[in-house]
Amino acid sequence: HTFFWNCLTPNGGGAPSGALADAINAKWGSYDDFKKAFQTSAVGNFGSGWTWLVKKADGSVDIVNMGAAGTPLTTGDKALLCIDVWEHAYYIDYRNLRPKFVETFLDKLVNWKFAEANFA
Repeated sequence: HTFFWNCLTPNGGGAPSGALADAINAKWGSYDDFKKAFQTSAVGNFGSGWTWLVKKADGSVDIVNMGAAGTPLTTGDKALLCIDVWEHAYYIDYRNLRPKFVETFLDKLVNWKFAEANFA
């Protein structure tokens, strides 16, 4: 969970900058399209697990869903950012509204500085 806590920051959200923003735009065309893809992936992650933004060996980025305790550390991808979609991460505040939790994460909590440092 330590990695996830680092993905959160007060007054976070918005779009990344620098090389990570360039990589996101190269993959999805825009931050808005990335955001839609990340939300769709996280909301659709069946059961409990994690949704990760990862850096591939070729320097590109991708969104990866993993169940249970899955982590990119076992795949060769470099973890940049993640969201915990286990129910315990959001149920008290959002009940069964996982989409609202993911939206709030991206709009108000995501720590792009942490992800940008991981991308470097």
